[in-house]
Amino acid sequence: MRFMLVSFDDEQYWEGAGAEKHLAAMKEATALCHDLDRQGKYLFATPLQPARSATLVRVRDGKTTVTAGPYAESREVLGGFYIIEAESVEEAAEIAARHPGARHGTVEIRELRPLEGVPAAKL
Repeated sequence: MRFMLVSFDDEQYWEGAGAEKHLAAMKEATALCHDLDRQGKYLFATPLQPARSATLVRVRDGKTTVTAGPYAESREVLGGFYIIEAESVEEAAEIAARHPGARHGTVEIRELRPLEGVPAAKL
């Protein structure tokens, strides 16, 4: 089974924690990727730039609106994601619990749903 682990991070925590704690968390997340890769469970992962760098696009009644910044004020924002292989949602939860962001934010787990007729991933 394939799952997406979506990390919702408390950007205020990471910004307030200082560069050393953030760097340590990034190293821990990288080590998790390498461990999952050795187990054949890693497919892809990437962090995202801060939410304040987001650009939003909406089309309403044929009119396109492009705005800068996050959609809503929220303490936890989308920080990154992992695509993994796991035998069950329970195993995916065990993996998610190892992500450093789970200690200061939330890691959401979603099983990937197959989509027929689209081009193959080019990762």
